[in-house]
Amino acid sequence: MAPDGTLSIGELAARTRTTVKTVRFYSDQGLLPEAARSAGGHRRYGPEAPARLRMIRALRSLDVPVPEIGRLLDRGDTLEAVVARRLAGLGTELAAMRWREAALRAVQDSTPEQLAERLELIGAVSVPPDTSALAHYWRRLLPVRLSARLRGAVTEAAVPQPPADPTPDQVLAFARLHALATAATDHCLVSHRPAGVAHPDLLYGGLHEAYRLVDAALRAGRGAPGPGEALDCYVTAHARAAGTHDSPAFRRDLAARLTVEDHPVMTRYWELAGQSAPGLTLGGADSWLRGALATSTVEG
Repeated sequence: MAPDGTLSIGELAARTRTTVKTVRFYSDQGLLPEAARSAGGHRRYGPEAPARLRMIRALRSLDVPVPEIGRLLDRGDTLEAVVARRLAGLGTELAAMRWREAALRAVQDSTPEQLAERLELIGAVSVPPDTSALAHYWRRLLPVRLSARLRGAVTEAAVPQPPADPTPDQVLAFARLHALATAATDHCLVSHRPAGVAHPDLLYGGLHEAYRLVDAALRAGRGAPGPGEALDCYVTAHARAAGTHDSPAFRRDLAARLTVEDHPVMTRYWELAGQSAPGLTLGGADSWLRGALATSTVEG
């Protein structure tokens, strides 16, 4: 070390057990500012440089990008924020790797007849999978006059979130669901949109609450569809939207109408949604409520 406490590039490299090339690289990137230049024009570094270089190398070993290290060292960022962003990025990378592994196994398990279809389906889905196509499907499907609040709530509940560690079957189910939503034309969407909804907020607000009550009932161990608060909420939502009230006659008519209005595309959507992600879907909750409605009309 020189009398003024500065270090040459070789001394800094030796003190931090690294190479001159590494020191020069970080210096050229602006992460290691020079304290001065020698009479011969060689770089000199201040006594704080070894500690700074050790921090840089530790952060790079954690794959923190050079620009983020620069913001941290220049006090434009905090270590907590840098680490949080890196953890978030790492989570995305791990999710992508798990998805790719499951997708590769789905391809590996294919028969020759299945291979081309599976490759096309899987290849159309981003990695990690993105649900924006499904959300767009629901925004087009829901009634135009539905409030923005309910549109967002129903869409969020209707779009399944892919599992963090999917199976090959879940990858294929999600890929098929993505293909269904992407291929849906406006004509197709109109054909399976609930007809004659005069008051969409009354209907969808009540249905959303009824589905929440079904989820609570199942979590409480009440698995069999039957009468109760969830069914009453479901029927009331339909009755209010139609401008009438709950009655045995209305329940019989509602059960018959819902059966007639079943659409194969929507049925397929909920089938694939249930296969692609764990947990209760809106379609599963609706099936539970229809079963409870059928039971109540028979008992009535």
